[in-house]
Amino acid sequence: MNIAVWIVSGLLALLYVFTGGAKILRSKEALAPTMSWTRSAKPGVIKAVGILEILGAVGLILPWLTGIVPILTPIAAVGLVLLQAGAIVVHIRIGEAKSVPFNATLLLLAAFVAVFRFIAL
Repeated sequence: MNIAVWIVSGLLALLYVFTGGAKILRSKEALAPTMSWTRSAKPGVIKAVGILEILGAVGLILPWLTGIVPILTPIAAVGLVLLQAGAIVVHIRIGEAKSVPFNATLLLLAAFVAVFRFIAL
């Protein structure tokens, strides 16, 4: 099971570094064609979401890998679960129900990591 958790953690970390980095580095206007929720969001909110995604990605990997405060890994996973729950709410509110299954999948994968890392503590 540990291998499965590492694989899921790594894939989630890559995804969140990529999307979080895009939110931090690109302008609101540049993000709008592919992330329509950004059209109605303030630039500071978009950057904050990007920072949270990158922190979550780092938290999924580094604490567990290094053994330094490993409790931070399942806490980071829970944070990503909450982030995805918020994303689901936003997508439903703006009428983008087609995005919900992807966000729900990410939520479940982060929950998987959280549960199994908490168990392994």
